[in-house]
Amino acid sequence: MSENKDPHAAKFVYDFTEGNKDLKDLLGGKGANLAEMTNLGLPVPPGFTITTEACKTYLDSGEEPAALRDEVSAHLDALEARMGKKLGQADDPSSCRSAPGRSSPCRA
Repeated sequence: MSENKDPHAAKFVYDFTEGNKDLKDLLGGKGANLAEMTNLGLPVPPGFTITTEACKTYLDSGEEPAALRDEVSAHLDALEARMGKKLGQADDPSSCRSAPGRSSPCRA
């Protein structure tokens, strides 16, 4: 997975294995809870969360954060490798969830 070179640069994407319940403000309630359940060893499919900071940056500037696209692509590549399938694969598609609790189309 891609790491920011600048230690002060914001990180916009967290794998479920990287988060925890204490990051609720950064990952949102669903993202923090999925990370916490993953850390507890519960059967959570692998995934990642885009941070609330990425959303705030977009809302403030009208543009996605510069590093976001590369971070999402790196996390998606790692996730596809881990699962052995591709997002949108016709014979066995992966899925994507959005915060509203309904499936959304995802694009990398």
